[in-house]
Amino acid sequence: MTAEDTSKVTRWMLPEGIEEVLPAKADIVEQLRRRLLDYFSRCGYEQIMTPFIEYLDALLAGAGKELGDQVFKITDSLSGQQVGIRADMTLQAARIDAHQIKKDIPVRLCYLGTVLRTFSDGFAGSRAPLQVGAELYGHKGIESDFEILELMLDMLAETGIKDVHIDLGHVGIFRSLASQAGLDDQHEQQLFEALQRKAIPEIHDILQGLKLDKVISDCLTALADLNGGIEVLDRADKVFASAGAEVKAALDEMKQISILIGKYMPDLPVHYDLAELRGYAYQTGMVFAAFIPGYGQEIARGGRYDDIGSIFGRARPATGFSADLKTLIQLSSDLPAATRRAVFAPALDDDALRETIKDLRQQGERVIAALPGQQATAAEMGCDRLLSKNNKGRWEIVPV
Repeated sequence: MTAEDTSKVTRWMLPEGIEEVLPAKADIVEQLRRRLLDYFSRCGYEQIMTPFIEYLDALLAGAGKELGDQVFKITDSLSGQQVGIRADMTLQAARIDAHQIKKDIPVRLCYLGTVLRTFSDGFAGSRAPLQVGAELYGHKGIESDFEILELMLDMLAETGIKDVHIDLGHVGIFRSLASQAGLDDQHEQQLFEALQRKAIPEIHDILQGLKLDKVISDCLTALADLNGGIEVLDRADKVFASAGAEVKAALDEMKQISILIGKYMPDLPVHYDLAELRGYAYQTGMVFAAFIPGYGQEIARGGRYDDIGSIFGRARPATGFSADLKTLIQLSSDLPAATRRAVFAPALDDDALRETIKDLRQQGERVIAALPGQQATAAEMGCDRLLSKNNKGRWEIVPV
């Protein structure tokens, strides 16, 4: 095969992890996109549209450093500077709150759009997730954490996701214990990684080598075992009896949110995990993730990340969540219909027919007009009804 032949064969191919969306699925995506944004709006969240590219130092500032390997980097032809394609919209939303909106009152923002990543890390290996999320700025309290958690669960319900269970943690516990222990960055990272794997022998070896105060060492050792049902919080009370005030405050926040969950979501399965440290590099408080049976990865995640806007000159309390709408669609058990009802109009030069078509479209009907010479029938064009002239000379809708 010649180079030219090879080129012709590969012209229709897409890079690995990049997919196109065909009409039936695109219709479902659009229906859900509109449904979610409308629901967020009813809850007081205002939609923002963030830029697809930004200067690289802005995208990778502060918490954005965690995405450094995931950002596509290109050179801007106009300025000659390096720019990046957004891999996540959370930091962009924080910049908008801090630098553009600049209000002292609570601000609720939401977004839904494609992000691009150099490596796949989600369902079906997509490198172009359709990120949907919401952020609440300007309130530091368990009530805003609970609002975001509830909104995330409502979003999952709107997309037809069932049998959701939640993993709930608080990064403030480990962060405070590491600070009390005086761990340097290297040892803190080693311990963090071991805790994520629940590698208890490795945790023992790390702590033994550090020769820490026994109280702090015992607290850090216990983190790997402090996971399970609501009873975990009572066990943690005893384990952290001699820990610092910040640890106890974090534990108290977990108790408060467990009370709210028990009151307003009594049937929600919750797994409490005090070594759950998703997003540890930028999260500051409560963290949570949604899972469903039979799927090993989280399908949505969120938590508190106070002061995320400080890199833009305005630190504010913040909490939020995000998910990939494409993943939710793949896992949904209750999707909207992919095909819509439609009316077929004949290919005639008739003023009354044109007016009828226009009126029907303004009323919300989907009307497909035939083209002169086409052989396809109404049914083949995806229509369940057609326009026909009655015996009074008026155009009316009749079944196919």
